[in-house]
Amino acid sequence: MTENELSRIKVIQDVCDKQITGVEAARRLNLSCRQVSRLVKRFTQFGAGGLLSQQRGVPSNHRLRILNLIHEYYSDFGPTLAREKLIERHDLKIGLETLRQWMIADGLWVPHFKRKPCVYQPRYRRDCYGELIQIDGSHHDSFEGRSDKCCLLVFIDDATGKLMNLRFSETESAFDYMVTTREYVEQHGKPTAFYSDRHAVFHVSKRDAKTNRITQFGRVLHDLNIELICANSSQAKGRVERANKTLQDRLVKEMRLQHIDNIEQANAWLPDFITDFNQRFAKTAQYPKDMHRPLRESTDELHDIFAWQEPRKLSKSLTFQYDKVIYLIDPTEENQRLVHQVVNVLDRPDGTIAIQYGHRKLEFKVFDKLKDVDQGQVVDNKRLGAVLKFAQAKQQQYDQQQTRSRSKKAPKRTAQQRAIRQLEEINPVLVHPEQFKPSTKKKS
Repeated sequence: MTENELSRIKVIQDVCDKQITGVEAARRLNLSCRQVSRLVKRFTQFGAGGLLSQQRGVPSNHRLRILNLIHEYYSDFGPTLAREKLIERHDLKIGLETLRQWMIADGLWVPHFKRKPCVYQPRYRRDCYGELIQIDGSHHDSFEGRSDKCCLLVFIDDATGKLMNLRFSETESAFDYMVTTREYVEQHGKPTAFYSDRHAVFHVSKRDAKTNRITQFGRVLHDLNIELICANSSQAKGRVERANKTLQDRLVKEMRLQHIDNIEQANAWLPDFITDFNQRFAKTAQYPKDMHRPLRESTDELHDIFAWQEPRKLSKSLTFQYDKVIYLIDPTEENQRLVHQVVNVLDRPDGTIAIQYGHRKLEFKVFDKLKDVDQGQVVDNKRLGAVLKFAQAKQQQYDQQQTRSRSKKAPKRTAQQRAIRQLEEINPVLVHPEQFKPSTKKKS
């Protein structure tokens, strides 16, 4: 009981014992005589408990409103994030600890001390911003069923905990990391090192070891003079793991509130989320020096660096095969000297192909063995008609059996397909320039 309640009980007890009058009691309690009379009657009937407030233990209307909003919109939010949204979206101000206790009492939040303890490997943060960037891919149903499951590529600075770059992709492939890394270095510069797990994008296992024991992504970082460090265990990169858990909580719910339903919308909105996240959670580095180095490579050099590169040996007819496509080098006088020489195939994330010999780009034409044979050519070519008809029938049979596909050794193409679709939306001529037909009409 409070001090005021104890004082009220004592005064009413004195009235019942006829030690003071009701008028005196009303003066002491600052009440009317009628109110004192009702209190005396309640004391006589129920004892001291009858004088206690009838609202004791009953939730206030303010609390009921807040809990109803949390049940409706933020049932899986933590107290901190829920409080932020109550202030931003509903203009309801409430103390963090008060809200936490209300959510605990209502079963909406479990205190940390009641959860199973997590074991983390302790490691000091790096000293400087840009000294070590942790990278990882987080597979999660980020759109909560509104779109297919996808992967979130996370780049986080070890010294400050600052989100450097985020990007949603369909898979965790080399092309996706190339696109994201290029965005990173063009925006921030080149860090000292990237710190990753032993995913196949970063690390070549002994069983699959090939020349130089380096992956395509590792070769990209080598060309940019960025160190790649692979952790020996998942516990060693606990900081980015914890960041992923935070992102799977906050990011998913923010996208739900923003009505974001697909990868394109999410990637366009992510810079706003990164800015807000860093303002809330980023720390100050121990030393103020920025270890990022300026990006000195030209745009054309970056196109070549951020490409899947594979060597191929030219035949006598200046041809070679890559990913079930035959490439025919233009038989110029200079190129005829390249018979049996090794050229470098540059397969870029945007789907374009370049062929390089030394520092020189070679002109070429393609013959795609996976494309359907044109029916008009089958009819017009009399000598090869029967053979081409047979080939066409075999192609249709393979297509029905779904056995025709690109080479298994080739890189995954989901990132390229997404880039090509985006180009087609902007201007189809950028993707298929050979289909462009200029108008022959004269302007009036």
